[in-house]
Amino acid sequence: QVQLVESGGGLVQAGGSLRLSCAASGRTFSGNALGWFRQAPGKEREFVAAISWSGGTTFYADSVKGRFTISRDNAKNTVYLQMNSLRPEDTAVYICAARVGTFATKSLGAYDYWGQGTRVTVSS
Repeated sequence: QVQLVESGGGLVQAGGSLRLSCAASGRTFSGNALGWFRQAPGKEREFVAAISWSGGTTFYADSVKGRFTISRDNAKNTVYLQMNSLRPEDTAVYICAARVGTFATKSLGAYDYWGQGTRVTVSS
């Protein structure tokens, strides 16, 4: 069993930056691929970014490519999402996820463990 706890959300003006963190407990996740998803009010959960177990492969949604960066520190059991040039449409609850597998994927259904999320609000 893996428990995931996100932090770092908040209110920021458009053009600003935030760094989200997701700490895992219960077991180490060095052998697991990780992902970030988001869910805006009234919308379905959508993929944001994913990273392989080694950190060598990353994927991004087109809407965040060039602005967001996913990274991980396996020694700290933590995955990060650096978000720059934030836009009002980035407003959502951001949720990290881990899968029992080493390869990164954009598929929501491939992830086995989910955090509760951290809220990000971008004002215009």
